[in-house]
Amino acid sequence: MAGEAPELTAEQKRWAFFGSTLFLTAVGFLGYAVAEGVMLAFAIGWVVLQVFGYAGSLSRAKGDFAHPLFKSQVMIHFVVLGLLVALVLRGPPGS
Repeated sequence: MAGEAPELTAEQKRWAFFGSTLFLTAVGFLGYAVAEGVMLAFAIGWVVLQVFGYAGSLSRAKGDFAHPLFKSQVMIHFVVLGLLVALVLRGPPGS
C-alpha cells in the first residue's frame, strides 16, 4: 500500500526508544512536580522543549530517527536528565 511507513532500521529503533524513554521520564517528572508542587517551571519547560525539539528535528530530518539532528536532541535531553539527577541528589537547601 502507498500509505505504509517503511520498516525502521535497528539504529532508528534504538534512537526512537531513547527519545521516547526520555520523553516519558519528563512526563512522569511533570506528574510528580504537579503532585508535590515542586520544580514546576523545570518540569513544564522540559516537556515543552522536548515536544518542540523532537518535532522540529524530525521534520527537518524527514522522519529519520538516526539523523544527527535527532540524535543531538536526545543527547541534549539526556544532559537535562543528568542535571535533574544532580539537583535531586544535592537535596534541599540547608541540608
